[in-house]
Amino acid sequence: MTATIARTEQHRRAQRLLSEAGDTYAADAGIKPADKPAPLWQLLVLSNLVSTRIKAAVAVAGARKLFAAGGRTPHGMAELTWQQRVDALGRGHYVRYDEGTATRLGECADLARDRYHGDLRNLAREADEQRDRVEDLLTEFPGIGPTGARIFCREAQDVWPFLRPVFDKKAQEGAARIGLPTAPERLAELADGDLAPFAAALVRAALDRDLAERVAGS
Repeated sequence: MTATIARTEQHRRAQRLLSEAGDTYAADAGIKPADKPAPLWQLLVLSNLVSTRIKAAVAVAGARKLFAAGGRTPHGMAELTWQQRVDALGRGHYVRYDEGTATRLGECADLARDRYHGDLRNLAREADEQRDRVEDLLTEFPGIGPTGARIFCREAQDVWPFLRPVFDKKAQEGAARIGLPTAPERLAELADGDLAPFAAALVRAALDRDLAERVAGS
């Protein structure tokens, strides 16, 4: 009986968290998730920006401005001049790392076009749809380290089901903070199919003490 009650409470907390903070970072950036070249590229750009030591909201704003400037595809990003990328990042207040990031995004666009023909689905095929291999290949993009690769996989898992479940260290930290189990398989059960939104919500719980306290104490 105790275990049943505990699981019921865990599920209730998970649903409360989803209702309060269940938008993915991709959704915040205006990315419509799909197994298509443009949104996958946009997710790579967002992962590049979010993985830098800067607030997620600023990274999201920077991504939006880059997309609005024409960087929605590898070709579009490559067509932007370095200064246009810097200016777009500046309009999103992504100013601390704007110059280096502008350079890296151009290099990412070149790699995406030259190696994957502008389509990151080819990366998944090259990786034989193995998550570890996907992460390894992602880290070959300038500016994408292990953290950025995990962010990409966390956000892409509802588009690429072979990645599931992806609840990285930060998501597990959020789970612990609100009294949920940290095992990825158990968290996947609590997500009721919304794995990417739930993972993003857990990350927010890790970063926002007030949110975590509201969910844990409700």
